[in-house]
Amino acid sequence: MDNNVLHIENITMQFGGVVAVDNLTMDVNKGEIVALIGPNGAGKTTAFNAITGVYEPTNGAIYFNGNKVIENFPKGKMRKLYSGENNGLYKSSIVKTPDKLTKLGMARTFQNIRLFKSMTVFENVLTAKHIRRTSNLFTATFRFNFKEEARMRKETLELLKLVGLEDVKDELATSLPYGKQRKLEIARALATNPTLLLLDEPAAGMNPQETEELAEFISDIRKKFDITILLIEHHMNLVMDISDRIYVIEFGKLIANGLPSEIQSNQKVIDAYLGVVEEDE
Repeated sequence: MDNNVLHIENITMQFGGVVAVDNLTMDVNKGEIVALIGPNGAGKTTAFNAITGVYEPTNGAIYFNGNKVIENFPKGKMRKLYSGENNGLYKSSIVKTPDKLTKLGMARTFQNIRLFKSMTVFENVLTAKHIRRTSNLFTATFRFNFKEEARMRKETLELLKLVGLEDVKDELATSLPYGKQRKLEIARALATNPTLLLLDEPAAGMNPQETEELAEFISDIRKKFDITILLIEHHMNLVMDISDRIYVIEFGKLIANGLPSEIQSNQKVIDAYLGVVEEDE
């Protein structure tokens, strides 16, 4: 598919004898907001870590913008321990590290905010800009890179204007209210010029008003930056409001996918979140 940005193919993540992600296959197309949801412990963040190169998947492959960036198969002790599907289907070991995936255009945020605490709002975003720099130690030392540095500073200010953080650019990142810290973390990810943005529970810890504002913010940056978004989230109102499509996993295995209206009425999803009440014999 020409507009496919991310293709996750049969990804299994096994730790010892525990299968945390079980043969997961997903697609994210250009311009979409796609949500990955599931109960606590379903394997959502583990899947994110495999997609972004934090973890090396036990089995399966991942394609980004049409190129295979990750592939692996059970090796060493895992050859005997492996209890997932498609054993023997994959033969290569290709693992792009997070920094390389970021340079290719994949950026992410984390469930627990990870800002540079001693830096200002402006410095947090400017630092992320440096992943695209062309200067080296020599040119930086003798200030031959001053034009590039000036351009990055200008772009950082423009980005802060676009996301509504220009008025706090000189404040320490950790002095911001919680909701603005979340926005800053997203802005820092946007500074790397991604084509795909992965958000790991962006509404975690937010009150209802902040969550509503975040939903508007995510929809807004999709339009302003012409970006594709994959997110994990527990706030179902936010998920249903902004998602084009939704994937649902339970115990690491895909149990449903479809439009928000289809997911809301899917009995497997309802059972996964509310539990199945067994009838008395």
